Parts: sequence; C-alpha cells; structure tokens
Amino acid sequence: MPLESATIPIAGGPTPATPRRRRWLRMAFAGVVLLLLAAFILDRIFPLHLPAPDTGSTVVLARDGTPLRAFADSDGVWRYPTTAKQVSPLYLTALLHYEDRWFYRHPGVNPYALLRGLAGGIRHGHVVSGGSTLTMQVARIIQPIPHTFRGKLVQIFRALQLEAHLSKAQILDLYLNHAPFGGPIEGVEAASWAYLGKPATRLSHAEAALLAVLPQSPSRLRPDRHPAAARAARDKVLRRMRDLGVWSEAQVRDAAIEPVVARSLRAPLSAALLAERLHRRQPQARRIVSTIDANLQRAAEDRVGAYLARLPAHTSAALLVVDNATLEARVYVGTSDFANPQRHGYIDMVVAPRSPGSTLKPFLYGLALDDGLITSQSLLVDAPQDFGGYQPGNFDEAFSGPVSAAEALQRSLNVPAVDVLDRVGPNRFVARLANGGVDLGLPAGAQPNLSIILGGASTRLENLVGAYTAFANGGIAGTPRYTEAQPARPRRLLSSGAAWIVRDILASNPADVEGGPLAGAINRHAKVAWKTGTSYGYRDAWSIGITDRWTIGVWIGRPDGTPSPGQYGAVTALPLLFQIVDMLPARGGHARVQPASVTSVEVCWPLGGAAATTDPALCRQRRRAWVLDDALPPSFAERDLGAWSSGLLTLRVDEKGRRLSGACHAAHEHTIQLARWPALATPWLSVDDRARSALPPLAPGCAPDSLDRATPIRIAGLTSGVTLRRAPNSDQPLRVTLRALGAHGPVQWLLNGRLQGQSDGAATIAITLRQAGDCRITALARDGAFATVRVHAQP
Repeated sequence: MPLESATIPIAGGPTPATPRRRRWLRMAFAGVVLLLLAAFILDRIFPLHLPAPDTGSTVVLARDGTPLRAFADSDGVWRYPTTAKQVSPLYLTALLHYEDRWFYRHPGVNPYALLRGLAGGIRHGHVVSGGSTLTMQVARIIQPIPHTFRGKLVQIFRALQLEAHLSKAQILDLYLNHAPFGGPIEGVEAASWAYLGKPATRLSHAEAALLAVLPQSPSRLRPDRHPAAARAARDKVLRRMRDLGVWSEAQVRDAAIEPVVARSLRAPLSAALLAERLHRRQPQARRIVSTIDANLQRAAEDRVGAYLARLPAHTSAALLVVDNATLEARVYVGTSDFANPQRHGYIDMVVAPRSPGSTLKPFLYGLALDDGLITSQSLLVDAPQDFGGYQPGNFDEAFSGPVSAAEALQRSLNVPAVDVLDRVGPNRFVARLANGGVDLGLPAGAQPNLSIILGGASTRLENLVGAYTAFANGGIAGTPRYTEAQPARPRRLLSSGAAWIVRDILASNPADVEGGPLAGAINRHAKVAWKTGTSYGYRDAWSIGITDRWTIGVWIGRPDGTPSPGQYGAVTALPLLFQIVDMLPARGGHARVQPASVTSVEVCWPLGGAAATTDPALCRQRRRAWVLDDALPPSFAERDLGAWSSGLLTLRVDEKGRRLSGACHAAHEHTIQLARWPALATPWLSVDDRARSALPPLAPGCAPDSLDRATPIRIAGLTSGVTLRRAPNSDQPLRVTLRALGAHGPVQWLLNGRLQGQSDGAATIAITLRQAGDCRITALARDGAFATVRVHAQP
C-alpha cells in the first residue's frame, strides 16, 4: 500500500464521521422530524378540548369570600372558581408531594413513574400505582378516558398536548377547579366549603392532607359518608409528608390527632334571592362578590325565621340592612323561608311593589320644613276634616285635636299628614320622592292625590331603605348597593337641616306612643330613629330604623296580598326591627351633628310665633321647637271658614268689651287682640282656652258681622250627666239615637275622640256604647261649631 494512501488519525483531533454514523444521524433527525410532524398532525386531528373559562357553575360570594349560593352548571356540578394563588400553600404542598413531586420538571409524563407502576402491577397482579402525573390526571378529568392499555396511551398523548399548549400554572389551575371530590362537587374550593365549611385559603395540615387525597377515590373516601376510610387515607398523606421531610414530626403528630369531621354535603343557601338576582344580572359571571356580611346574614336569617315561626303559616318577611357610609347592603333577606312554598318563599319581597302605609310621612314633614311651612312644634289639628270629598281617619279611628307636627309624625296621625300634603301639593311631593329614588306606583291613568301619604300608591322596601339613608347622610339619599361595582346614585332629597330635625323627631318617640309591651323596648333603643307603617286592610306591616351606622328596613305580610288582621307595623314589624338592631355592631358611622341651619326657639300656640316677640296674653301654650333657617311660620289658616279663621284677630270693642261691627261706633271704643285657635280644635280645648279665644258679643244696635258664622248646635236625645243601663236580660250593647239640632251640612260624631259616623243636618244617627264607663259624645260641624254631652254607661 502506498504511504500517502494510508489514513492515520491525528492525536487530539476530531474523529472523522464514518458513513454509517452519518447515516444514523440523518435517520435520527428524520425520525425527530417525522415524530414532530406526526405530533402536529395528531394534535390537529385530535384537538385538545379545554373547559371554557366562562361556562359552568356560578357562585355568589359574601364580601369576605364566603359562598352565599352556588348555581350548578347544566350537568348539575358545583364548582367555585379559584387559582393556585387563592388556596392554602399547605394544600399545594401536600398535593404536589403526594401526587407528583416532579410536576415542574417533567414534560407531562414521568417515565420512571410509569415503569414503577408497570412493575408493581406485574408483581402484585393488580394496579398498585398508576404512574400518572398530575398532568395525566388533568387529561383524564377533562376528557373521559377508559382505564385500559389503550386508554393509558390516550392519556399520555393528552398529557403531552396539555404541556405543549398550557403552562404549568394553567394545568395546576385546571386540576384545582375540576378535580372530583364526591357527589356533584368539583374543585378544591367547592370541596372545602361543602365538607369543611371554610375557604381553601384557611386549611390546617390535616385538612390539606384530606383534600389532597380525596380525588383519588372520591366516592370511597367521602368524609361525610366514610370518615374512617377518609381518615386512613389522610394519615397516609401525613406520613408521606413526614418521611419526605416536608412537614415536621410534631406537625404530623398534631395533625393526626385532628378528627375527620365533615358536614353533610350540601350547597350553601344564604341570601338566596339576592344571589339569584345577581346571577340574573350577570349570567356569564362565574364568581360574583356581593357586599353581604356572611356572619350578619346568617344571624339575621336565623332571627327572622324564629320570629316568623310564631306568625300565621302564610306570613313572610323581608329585611334589608344598609351601611349608611357606603350604601352597601350587609343583610338581604328577601323571604323568611326560601324553601317553603306555603310562605311563598320564592317571592323576593325586598323588590316586590307594596303599599308603604305611613312610611312616607317623614319625607312629607321634611319637605314642609324645607318649604318654611312648619317648625317641629307647629300647631296642627287632628279632627275630622273634609278635603274636597276625601275624609281621612286615623288608624285607631280616634282624634286628638290640637297636636304639634312632631307629635303628629311620631303618632303617625293621618289627618294632619293629609293637611300638610294638601298645602305642599301631591304632585310636587311625588316628584321630590322620585328625585330621591322612591318611584311610586300609581294605577294606570291615575294622578297623584292626597291618599298617597296614607299608602295609596306602591313602592319597594329597597327604595324606602335607600331614601331613609338621607336621615343619616345629611338629606342625601342613595340606591342600596349589592356589589362594589354598583353605583350608589346619591341624590339630594332634603336639606341637611330638615333631615336632622325629622330624624330627631323619630328618635324621640315617647315610650307610651305605641303602648303595651313595646314601651320598654322603645326606651332601650333611644338612639334608634324609627317609623312604622301599615297598609289598608292589614296587608303590609313596615318598620324602618336609622342609627348612625345603619338603616334597617323590615316588611311583614302575605306576599299574595291577603289581609292579616291584627298585624300592623307597631306590634308586628317593630319588635323584629329592634331585634336586628341589637345584633348589629353598634360602633362606626358618623355621629349626628346639628347643622348650623337648625336652631331651638320657644314658640307660642295658637299663633306659632316666637314666644320672645309674642304678647304673653296671646301665648296660650309655649313649645320648644326646632326651627330651620330661622323660619317661624304662623299656624295654618283654616279652609272655607271665612272670618272664623285661626290666627290673630284685631277687634274694636266698647267700654264694656262688646264687639263693634262695621260702621258701629262707641264713645270709648278701643281695640283688642285675640289669639284664635283653629275652630276644629275647639272641642279639645280647656274651658279657659275656649273662653280666651271666644268672640265678645256684639254691642247693642250693631249690625251682625261674618264673625258669627259658626252657628251653635245642640245634641238632642241625651242629657249630660245621665247614667245609661242595658235593658234587663239583654245581651245587646247600649245604643243611643241622637241628632244635632241647628246643624247645616255634614256633622261628624265622636265617642271619646273616636269617629263613629256622620249625619247630615238634623238627621239622626245611632251610636253604640260598647264599653262601660264615662262616655263623651261630640257633634262637630265643618265650621267648627260643636256640642258635647257626657254620660255614664253601665253594663
């Protein structure tokens, strides 16, 4: 062989590639390319179908993350969306070390684990360890794969797909949200609430170990059904964590002592109707965070349920508690018993239109204060009156005569309220309420009228509560908020001064206003400003309360609108209101501060002016009043009475004090002034007040004037001072037949201040004396003329 033809390798230099080696490299490269091409083709032919993030079940949460109500998906599965950042690190540690320690290092498949599982199966004759990684488990979770050799190949392929398309964090989140935990429960967050009653962020070592192992066999290890098996599996995880040195011996020992206590598997159902409402508003949202306080909500639902248990079976209740500072609802009870069809538990009475009864009166008096029509102690008359054919009566059918505006509001007297509304104007009042968020529902084609102030329209509990927050927020009302994203829509309803005065009146309800067993409760809740209401026919019982921090609204009645005789605001809704106030945190909120526009002034009755500037002879009663913007309006002038009008009357009299009319004169005439009380208040005045308000007689020879328009009347049929007895052997109550002699037009008849009926002119009327004792019967004409007889009735 020639020397130049020999190939001598050079020490330290590269070894030239042989043809065979080059061929193997080309084949390997081609194989990789083909494998990648095949993987690409298979990935396109068999695409990965991941669960859509915007489909599935929905959970409505309290403000602290506590589930209030879950709405299952179309397959009936309960799932609470979460991420790895939102669960306990203890759980993630237990899960990854027990299920897949190499999760962040392998490409979706762990060959060593697969071979170990295969060897164990050959050795024991059955599957001991499947060798599945967490990614492979996710592949089986999102797509049903049979437990066969072919199924294992499919599972491996899907796991590789997952790793190719998703990050490790995304794969882990899929497991956290879709792992099976028994029954309809999927995902660790839903399981934590369902079994443990707590979020997955607050798991102990023992609880983390239990939830980590539960998906291995969710039916066999369900802690609510098989606590012993669940405990054995949990302890196995604990030992593994100890052996791996992840948790200390002491931590594992303490965790093993902890018992496996699981609640019966059930979905949360708190604030159910609010959750339903929010779900309808955001049907695509999977996690809706409300403003509800979970602890207060549960306590309120328990109290409402216990309270309603003593009421008739078809009665329901609604409750709304709003934080004045933020207008966020902390408690929302739309029904007393969501699962009870007898109580119509499916109807949300927070938003159901109902008659508000007398709950609108505080806004009316506030508007009258802003208009300068009244002070807190303005003189009003609670007596039978006719307002263009509308003749309102009080709830108890009794009348009280002269009352202050504050007393009329506290006692919820109807006639004074209608009188004030007539002067403010129904249309203007309705418009002001609408501006403050209270839209009143009227019959089709109807216009606002005087009956509105007594409940002759409809509104909703949430609108009332939103409006009542104005008494805690300087006259600015708002819309209750149920999520942080919902706007509050603050709107000016009253001036800050008017709101402060009305709240002070409502917070100063005397204990004997409602009487009976409520007196003690009212005294205990002196810092609560409250108003009750009852709709016509006992259909709706209301109570609304305001504290520095909270506004609370309560409604009780029958959702179908059937009357509930004997149930009204003061005895049915108010006690529940006080119970709710007692359970609410008292601290917080803004303390009441008297606005600069509000001053305290002593005023005189019957004129209404300041006592400091009123002749003492004309000041029959002194009252300490809250005055807004220094406005001191006179007492209301009476309607349709001409010269027989309340107010200051200046007269010319002769030397004997007799009245001089028109062109009539006397040698030593002079002028006098009288402070006239409203004519309709006369029957309730003292003898001295009537005498000082009476007109002097006309001087002889003077022509009659219009001041004598009130024609005297006399009651015929009874004589004062007599004693009446029931007929022997009769079980019928006493009845007397009377007439008003000298009367022209309608005459109202009252028995001890309670309206009994009306007669026309001198027509007769029958009055029943149902109770024994002293009786005062009064006939009252529209012009203020009246007559009274007093008798004694014996059974």
